[in-house]
Amino acid sequence: MSRFASRTGLYPVSQKKRRYLWTDAFAVCNFIELFLRTGDELYRRCATGLIDQVHHVLGRYRADDYRHGWISGLSDEAGNRHPTTGGLRIGKPLRERQAGESIDERLEWDRDGQYFHYLTKWMHALCRAAVVSSDPAPAEQALELGEAAFRGFARKSASGDVMGIYWKMSTDLSRPLTFAMGLHDALDGLVTFREVQHVISKTHAKTSTNDLTAPISSTSDLCRNGDWDTSDPLGIGGLLFDACRLSQLPRRHGDEDLLEEITKVCASGVRAFVAGQPLTRAASQRLAFRELGLAIGLKAIPRIVEPIKHAMKIRGRPSQGRDLPYQSLAEEIISAWLPCAQSPDQLWQAYEDINDVMLATALIPDTFLSVDERMPLNA
Repeated sequence: MSRFASRTGLYPVSQKKRRYLWTDAFAVCNFIELFLRTGDELYRRCATGLIDQVHHVLGRYRADDYRHGWISGLSDEAGNRHPTTGGLRIGKPLRERQAGESIDERLEWDRDGQYFHYLTKWMHALCRAAVVSSDPAPAEQALELGEAAFRGFARKSASGDVMGIYWKMSTDLSRPLTFAMGLHDALDGLVTFREVQHVISKTHAKTSTNDLTAPISSTSDLCRNGDWDTSDPLGIGGLLFDACRLSQLPRRHGDEDLLEEITKVCASGVRAFVAGQPLTRAASQRLAFRELGLAIGLKAIPRIVEPIKHAMKIRGRPSQGRDLPYQSLAEEIISAWLPCAQSPDQLWQAYEDINDVMLATALIPDTFLSVDERMPLNA
């Protein structure tokens, strides 16, 4: 994490700041975890400084964009007070595709814009900072980001009903850059919106008359009979992360059924992943951060299984906990990639920031996988 901070202009602070929303969300949680474990003020400053950098870099238009200032359209003063009200850019190396420009699927992966599932990760990071520090400000920013994400990404019918969540939107959230729907975005949104509402209440944050009640209702409807089947390691890890947070949030009607459904999908996905014997393949045929995403999710299993067992016991039904037997796989994945981080080759370096940060999360996932614990970040 220290090398990541230096490389990306976080610490020592550099004029050339390299911010990427997904990686930075994990990094915030890692720096908080390191501070809690060591008491070293440097890690606390890295966490709070990273939040500030992300907002001031990814909350504003790129230097090579014809537009300038906050992507929300707010003045500098108002934007500083409300940096997330327009969403946050991904941080890709290329400018977003212009209106009327034909899509190049290969280039689109490197083009900027906004991703819904990156915004949800950042909302979670803000929630963790708010809970650990007992500071309501990050929670208020997470709420404003949630409102912007739902407003910008919800695909609505002519009658106004929400039909899905767009996968990628333009930087100003005015148009979809692809018309695809994210496979797990509705579920991710539902859990994250509920987490934000929970943290707002816990930290006694000041909010406007708006809240996330409508987004929660809409994403809950989208999750009914959801098809989340996947054998992609990062996708499975994301589902387990959602289930982990859901298991810690205040219970609502239907949560046990939703948890059971997610775990069944994950168990099937992990079996399919393992059947392909991925860890026997050459490293050049794999992507570390995708497998590390699975390792992080697998480490959440103990937090997920107990609530399911309890609910099934009350209902007099057999527990599905036995369908998640792959916790040792997390350590296999970490052990496979740790030498690459210690002696990085060209492949590791091609994705060095995200690989390093997600490996660190896999090693110390407690802050990232938590929703509630309060510890003195500002001590």
